[in-house]
Amino acid sequence: MFFKTENELLHNDVYEIKNDTVIIHDSDIFKKKVIDKLAATIILSDSSSIKRLCYWIVYIITQKYGIIPSSIGELYKARGKNKFNQFTVPAINLRTLTYDLAKAVFRSAKKINAASFIFELAKSEIGYTAQCPLEYSSLILLAAMKESYHCPIFIQGDHFQVNASNYLENKDKEIVQLKNLIQEAVDAHFYNIDIDSSTLVDVSKETIEQQKELNCHLCAYFTKFIRQIQPQDIEISIGGEIGEVGGKNSVPQELIAFMQCYLKEIGPLPGICKMSIQTGTTHGGVVLPDGSIAKAKLDFKTLNNLSMLAQEKYNLAGCVQHGASTLPNEAFSHFPENGCAEIHLATQFQNIVYEYLPIPLKEKIYEWLHENCENERKPNQTNDQFIYKTRKKALGPFKKEIVSLSGDLKNKISKAMEKEFDFMFDQLNIANTKELVEKYVKPVVVEKTKEHFLKQDCRGGSMYPPVTK
Repeated sequence: MFFKTENELLHNDVYEIKNDTVIIHDSDIFKKKVIDKLAATIILSDSSSIKRLCYWIVYIITQKYGIIPSSIGELYKARGKNKFNQFTVPAINLRTLTYDLAKAVFRSAKKINAASFIFELAKSEIGYTAQCPLEYSSLILLAAMKESYHCPIFIQGDHFQVNASNYLENKDKEIVQLKNLIQEAVDAHFYNIDIDSSTLVDVSKETIEQQKELNCHLCAYFTKFIRQIQPQDIEISIGGEIGEVGGKNSVPQELIAFMQCYLKEIGPLPGICKMSIQTGTTHGGVVLPDGSIAKAKLDFKTLNNLSMLAQEKYNLAGCVQHGASTLPNEAFSHFPENGCAEIHLATQFQNIVYEYLPIPLKEKIYEWLHENCENERKPNQTNDQFIYKTRKKALGPFKKEIVSLSGDLKNKISKAMEKEFDFMFDQLNIANTKELVEKYVKPVVVEKTKEHFLKQDCRGGSMYPPVTK
């Protein structure tokens, strides 16, 4: 069930719209009946105007309940000064059933008094999951309200990446598209942005400094842009990347070369607070012919050494681990032990959802993949490998069908995910981080009018045409 008309959305007995604000008459009924309906409307409605009104209503009401999108930067700055170093922040990519799975995250966090976790969405995921930044953040905020979670909410743009081939073909167009995506994300309450220009590292050049020069230059360029557009009194946390995930493992000389160049280019501006490196993982894992995942050879020594260097020499929070969700369970406790500041988790959550999908729906999805993604099949790739590597591409086209699953089935998925989050949060040692987050992170309310939401585009930066240089 969802709001099918603007009149139904704007006029009802539970709340009223008055003087460009939302007045809730009965908070219990609102939480019980209206929140789920707003979430369903955001996903299922075909009306862009109704969706935009929902975004505005969500933003206004969640602010009133102390649910404030925030930057994790001050927490990371404190970590960079060696104030604490005993936990790893999970950054969680929700590719489907975002509202239901976010509720599971908040339930897990409340059990252990945790607040040091991030919701994120990568540039590529915005496209293939059909979730624009404003839709994603609105569902996260609604989930927090539904589960009575009132700590700062960290929402992050993951892998806001420069496409190397596009950059070499038309660098102005590629830069403008990424700037537009960053602007859209910041407008959608993403106050944490990971810049990934590591795709432009040129290992054919003679020295490490020369290899990293373009990566450093563009990371500094986008840092300056973010500082120009960030809301007043909010310092957006920014991450950099020196090692493309799936490539060779990073070394200290690369971190030093990047930071020397980067700090010189940004001058007195606040810079990045963490650094993504390569330690032996691959996004989604390496799929074996039978569809299972090969055991990754993760180099914790590299992670430890570079995290220590990042903290001690540059006061960064430490290093970031990508491509980790499909690692064996016994690996996760080693991340806090080795100074990992943040770990990005995505594919395993998607895998759990697929395990629960009805067989007829999965067969329909797999048939769609064969019809629409066959050009992505690699030579000698088995059918199991092909399905595993491409099935994320079906989450956007089948988003409404997945969201329209029965409430009982979605609850089963949410409970299974809650157990997964319980495990992850325990292994990453984020219990009792609520007080620490509240000590360093002071939420700032960004005033936004209804008109702001009514005129805001919700497309995702990769769909933007070049507008300005």
